[in-house]
Amino acid sequence: MPKVGMEPLRRKALIDATISAIGERGSLDVTMSEIAGRAGVSSALAHHYFGAKDELLLATMRHILAELTTDTRRALHSASLPRERVSAVVAVNFSDAQFQPEIIAAWLAFYVEAQKSAALRRLLKVYARRLHSNLMSGLTGILPRSEADRVAEATAALIDGLYIRRALKDGVPNAATAIALVEDYLETKLKARQ
Repeated sequence: MPKVGMEPLRRKALIDATISAIGERGSLDVTMSEIAGRAGVSSALAHHYFGAKDELLLATMRHILAELTTDTRRALHSASLPRERVSAVVAVNFSDAQFQPEIIAAWLAFYVEAQKSAALRRLLKVYARRLHSNLMSGLTGILPRSEADRVAEATAALIDGLYIRRALKDGVPNAATAIALVEDYLETKLKARQ
């Protein structure tokens, strides 16, 4: 008889194991059996909870996006001025919870896989729209809408690009340097308006 209340814990363990396995391999070239072993459950149980590996990968991406959304909402709630809102969005994307080797590897792997998976492509589009909207929530208070739109797009590209560049390096990610690069760009664009 299954233990009551264990399903959410096991699902979370499988998602965490997926992130860990992708982080170690640097790709989605992991098996359900390997992920299940890392999570301390049987392969059959992993299939029971998620079906195919694609569903587990989708659930993993949803989990990463949900955590990013929660962190972003918290940061935006604390920011009162438009410029603070933009900086809060940038900082969240490079926070200790988000900008760590396993999460970075997962993002890169998901970007690659989204070229083949319509479901992952939809999730990445949701992420892109949210990032753009969150940046615009501050930028429209500083810049005309059309210019704010361009700056938001470029800022999002910098964030995504820094994740890709980070995935190609060894060692601990340097969030402070990444934030400084994005903030330098923003300051350049905002000073040009003054």
